[in-house]
Amino acid sequence: MRFTSEQRLDDRVLEREFTLGEIPGTLWTPDSTAPAPLILIAHNNGLPKAQPRLVARARATAAAGYAAVTIDAVGCGDRPRSAADVQLRAGLGRAMRAGEPTDEIFESLVGPLVENAAPEWLTTLDAVLALPEVGGPVGYSGWTALGIRLAVTEPRIGAAGFFAGGFVPRAQREEAKQVGIPLLLLLQWDDEGNPRQRALDLFDTFGTEEKTLHANMGGHTGTPWFEAEDAFRFYGRHLMQGPAAK
Repeated sequence: MRFTSEQRLDDRVLEREFTLGEIPGTLWTPDSTAPAPLILIAHNNGLPKAQPRLVARARATAAAGYAAVTIDAVGCGDRPRSAADVQLRAGLGRAMRAGEPTDEIFESLVGPLVENAAPEWLTTLDAVLALPEVGGPVGYSGWTALGIRLAVTEPRIGAAGFFAGGFVPRAQREEAKQVGIPLLLLLQWDDEGNPRQRALDLFDTFGTEEKTLHANMGGHTGTPWFEAEDAFRFYGRHLMQGPAAK
């Protein structure tokens, strides 16, 4: 891991850009002398790590006492996309504008994104946990399809917060049965891009006995501000060495 820049933010959070082989990422750490528990902040398929809503969430996470890390995995942000990926995204846009079925396009697009992203997130996890200022335990926050894969393959992840969940590939819907860690699913009731009933069905599918659903009115980007505070209480409860719930 090679840090390429750093800045101290107004809330004393240290923000550092890094590269890890071909993986670009950002790490936020709190102003603390003790190693901080880590939250993986994953954006949805294809968005950049510099997306403002993601950055705001990561900064708030670090200000709450956690280390937070995000990356641009293969096909995300400015990283090159395959010709097939570009073609599928164009086809998805046309289908959505025409009101045509999009399930199979999503399946062909999102499935490979998960397969390619998961190994790079695990590589990043190894590198960040090797830093003296980060001590674990580990939580996950963000993109549901990727989070399911990581939750069932990475035992160091002790709790997960998922967003939306309406469009999740069939492979991850099957894997959801194996998720055994505490889970918080955030659902926007009027999410224009994620069918509500599919998200509710997915919540039923998760195998863990410790799962909580928070549903709020509004569209995809309308998650209320107080859900961030509730999420920190959730992580505080389930990441044994995390900051105490407030």
